[in-house]
Amino acid sequence: MRTGQQRKAGEKSRSAMIVYFLKGSKRFFALGVVFSLMVAFLDMVSPKIVQYTVDCIIGKAESTSALAEALILAGGGREYLRSHLYVVAAAVIAIALAGGVCRYLYRLFNAMGAEKLICRMRDQLFSHIQHLPYAWHGQNHTGDIIQRCTSDVETVKNFLSEQMTTLFRVAVLIALGMYFMLGIHVKMALVSGIFIPVIILYSIFFHNRIAHSFLHADEEEGRLSAIAQENLTGVRVVRAFGREKFERERFETQNHGYTLMWIRLMGWLSAFWCSNDLITGLQIMLVTVFGAVFCVRGQITVGEYIAFVSYNGMLSWPVRELGRVISDMSKAGISIDRIRYIMNAAPEEEAGEAVPAGDIVFDHVSFSYEEGTEVLKDVSFRIREGSTLGILGGTGSGKSTLMYLLDRLYDLPEGCGRITIGGKDIRTMDRRALRRQIGLVLQEPYLFSRSLAENIAITQSGTPDMEKVHRAAGIAALEETVAKFTDGYDTYVGERGVTLSGGQKQRTAIAQVLLADTPVMVFDDSLSAVDMETDAKIRRGIKENTAAATVVLISHRITTLMQADGIIVLDHGRIVEQGSHEALLKQNGLYRKIFDIQMQGAE
Repeated sequence: MRTGQQRKAGEKSRSAMIVYFLKGSKRFFALGVVFSLMVAFLDMVSPKIVQYTVDCIIGKAESTSALAEALILAGGGREYLRSHLYVVAAAVIAIALAGGVCRYLYRLFNAMGAEKLICRMRDQLFSHIQHLPYAWHGQNHTGDIIQRCTSDVETVKNFLSEQMTTLFRVAVLIALGMYFMLGIHVKMALVSGIFIPVIILYSIFFHNRIAHSFLHADEEEGRLSAIAQENLTGVRVVRAFGREKFERERFETQNHGYTLMWIRLMGWLSAFWCSNDLITGLQIMLVTVFGAVFCVRGQITVGEYIAFVSYNGMLSWPVRELGRVISDMSKAGISIDRIRYIMNAAPEEEAGEAVPAGDIVFDHVSFSYEEGTEVLKDVSFRIREGSTLGILGGTGSGKSTLMYLLDRLYDLPEGCGRITIGGKDIRTMDRRALRRQIGLVLQEPYLFSRSLAENIAITQSGTPDMEKVHRAAGIAALEETVAKFTDGYDTYVGERGVTLSGGQKQRTAIAQVLLADTPVMVFDDSLSAVDMETDAKIRRGIKENTAAATVVLISHRITTLMQADGIIVLDHGRIVEQGSHEALLKQNGLYRKIFDIQMQGAE
């Protein structure tokens, strides 16, 4: 197992995580940036053409630019251009068309990069979540995980595809704009440029406050998603107990809190954008006023004034965009941190030794889910290869925990005993190989939104082998039920098998394990929802068709366990009795007491 220090060393920072997700889409974003820079450059050329046209072609001023003079001569000279202004207009149109093509290519490559990015993010998140420990899933709400993989992923995508690429274009626009404006008039350029650091500073101020509000809003959205997800999947329970009003009020309370969070966040954003508009408007007003004064005084020409106002107008939106990028960085930073929480969670290690055949031995096993609360206390027993073991115990006695540890859904810590198969500690074995050797039917079987046949054959790859499906269903006493369905094995079972009864879901889960034909089969209270006659039929079928397999039967019902080769009785995490059915009856202990109660109840 990896230590905490090793996990910490393997964690990715924000920048490293972004680089990791950008694999496969970087070239598209790079092309998008290149064309966006070309758009910025072409946008800056047109005002300069207008300036030279007004001052040097229509007017009589001499150009101070050698490049401008060369272009005028190339166009036919001043006199020719003065009488053929359509040539200048055609040049402006050509530049506009080139800018339009570059803008199209910028948006195209940017969109392609964005979709590649979000596709990779979803794939990597889903794959990583699939390999996270069972305990991690128990500690995190499904709704919150879904929210991180949807809303937060979308926020990061929008930032990288829109704001980050915009940042490069804005930087070039500001640099070129200030360069041209300084070339026209230094004082006016300073009047315009002094607002840029002001906008950046108050954007940073709002950035910190927006980040705090966005974090709380994101967390509230995760809780709201969790409530919605729980109610949609548990709608039958809600209806059965008449809890509609309670759940509606619970949802509305959470939704109200979430709404208030966003109202507060919108308050900060409104203040940010209003102050942004105010400062931008003030900048444009001052440039227009000072420019007019300098033009009247003859310090700048009419063409220079028109060009300067054009450049200042071009910069007003990019400068505001710069502030927006800084403010949106706070939201993106929170979202990437929430995604990092998933991606930096240590997955289960899959490397290890092969799984040998042999006896399963629990050797002085103790275990607790939470520190200080022991679920198992010094448990020791052996399951002979090919034998059947029954486990009896009350709720919370640790029956299921034994099988979770055997399947390595939870890892047994060092110093808490050993679990071995064929004499080898399972902690040294490859997890996937181990789980392929153990067929586990959980207390609450989970069926997917697929056909009945596909659910039974879920452990098989490719198209289900219907002959094997029928055989497994027959052993699980499911065939008579399927015959009553209009679509037979093609019946769509719905989410979590909602169209099936509890007993039908349990028998479907049993058929899954029988079809997998694993050397070890664990049935964790998987016959609790079927009648005693069906229970006996299924146990008989399992015994006849899995003679070579090691079988573990966990049940509250003694009639389910009485034919087992051996039975252990758990009470508060300890083995209080073990032996055959007959031997346990003779002991007159807890097993006999439960047996008498159940037999009286049956009578």
